[in-house]
Amino acid sequence: MKHLLLIDDDTRFLLLMGDFLEERGYQLSRAANGKQGIEVLGRLARESRPPDLIVCDVMMPQMDGYEFVRTLRALPGREALPVIFLSAKGEVPDRIRGLKEGGDAYLVKPFEPDELVALTEALLRRSEHVKTSGSGLDGWRNLGEPAIAIQFDVDLTATEGKVLRYVARGLSNKEIAKEMGVSQRTVESHVSNMLQKTTLTNRTELTRWAIESGHI
Repeated sequence: MKHLLLIDDDTRFLLLMGDFLEERGYQLSRAANGKQGIEVLGRLARESRPPDLIVCDVMMPQMDGYEFVRTLRALPGREALPVIFLSAKGEVPDRIRGLKEGGDAYLVKPFEPDELVALTEALLRRSEHVKTSGSGLDGWRNLGEPAIAIQFDVDLTATEGKVLRYVARGLSNKEIAKEMGVSQRTVESHVSNMLQKTTLTNRTELTRWAIESGHI
């Protein structure tokens, strides 16, 4: 059973999302801010049950998500621990900062709980691959190099390009469908097609690809 650490100052969100993740088969530890998150990590280390992944809000009192991750990355053995940032700020500069600050993914609130689960599973699979392949930190995060393979020769249709710009702004499929006046299924189809064309696995990677390849 994979162990997640969920950090958020919204007690209702912490309870409900934690319960949802537990129902999906994860073991959960919780913290109300970054400072408490570091304390929980210390306790879990003493108990020999460190988390496999951290889900962390950005805007929190005492210690925000960015400071938490900077502190986390300085801890021995925690340099490559996967972190998903959560934030209500969804503009492209916010997403870029989250990734540059050390997050492996950036999810904009509000989001569908299943989207968080899918992103968690993708990052855990990648983490397991790094462990079993013995590639260490270089295989997980080579600072200074793109974290994803950038393909510049991907041909997108005009509609896919429009959907991509909405995805990069952090809109959900439902919100994009409303903006474009089409069905949600149509949007989902376009997003799926773009993921296949780019060989990426999730919307966060798609956003990074859009930024780094110059599509937005």
